[in-house]
Amino acid sequence: MSIVSNKYTGKAALLALITITGMGLSGQVLASTDKHKITLALESGDRTSASGQSVQMLAELVKKNSNGRIDINIFYQGELGGQQEMFDQLVRGNIDMMLTWPQTSYDERLAVNYIPYLTLGWEDALKAYSDNGWLKNILAEVYDDMHLHYFGPYPEGFGGIATKGKYATNFEAAQGINVRSQPVFPLPQTMTAMGFQATPVDWSEVYTAIQTGVVDGDSSNVIYYDYEYFRDQIQYYVHSKHNFSSYALLMSGDTWEKLDKEDQDIISKAAEQVIEKKFGDARAEDEKWIAAAKAAGIQYIEPTPAEMQAWVKRVREQVWPEAEKMLGKGLMDKLRANASNPE
Repeated sequence: MSIVSNKYTGKAALLALITITGMGLSGQVLASTDKHKITLALESGDRTSASGQSVQMLAELVKKNSNGRIDINIFYQGELGGQQEMFDQLVRGNIDMMLTWPQTSYDERLAVNYIPYLTLGWEDALKAYSDNGWLKNILAEVYDDMHLHYFGPYPEGFGGIATKGKYATNFEAAQGINVRSQPVFPLPQTMTAMGFQATPVDWSEVYTAIQTGVVDGDSSNVIYYDYEYFRDQIQYYVHSKHNFSSYALLMSGDTWEKLDKEDQDIISKAAEQVIEKKFGDARAEDEKWIAAAKAAGIQYIEPTPAEMQAWVKRVREQVWPEAEKMLGKGLMDKLRANASNPE
């Protein structure tokens, strides 16, 4: 005897049958059929760079796991504009994804990503930025408030100072050396505290600025960028390690919310694979480019422990109080509690 006919008749029976059939299928997940074309912009790095190869890996994983439904169209450095311009478009939803050094113009708390001498070694840095790391969790809250979906950090290594004609490993020697700085607080302030003259220059204009003598060099980048793009202009790379270079892989909140759960998971899992690989490769990748720079004739210089301690002390005393005015005492107290201790 039919269960439906035993209890229901007519339209009621038909409704019950539809309901029961739906319940029988409720445990099955219907595959998404939506097609998406996603724009991903790379702030710096061409298609052959480590970051360029990483986003290519991301696009390939997403395309494969979505059976070709989700296509990520990559634009490399400079193709869609400068740093601030592209970040503006990401926030507005005109660019869907971006691998970027976030601009503090929308939320001053993003300066957390650039606080100088916050971590002093690879182990501390990777721990801070890793999944559930104390620094990653702080940043995730800020991005959420900005309506940006944060997949995670893209660690590169510790920055330094690349120059031609002269170099410095201490405050006194840095007097009179003019270096390009990213126009993001507190990186110019950090250079000033270290003794250099800091001139904010957009990435697309750095080569010309060094070539024409507007600046004596570049600062705060891992050695790869100075070797790859300026090696015919620079002679020295001082590994001051004043900042840990970590990009952020972000998606516009509007774009994220348009995706169904299945497609969100596809992109998230691909991003996790890319980020996990970068965490594993970051230190070796940095050492690889240090060796390449040396082979190209660039003098690689590490300050002595005493010089490093002097720079750390001076920068923390001068820049961290300025950062506290922007970030607030509560947030700076968290940073101080977790920051690396100088040896």
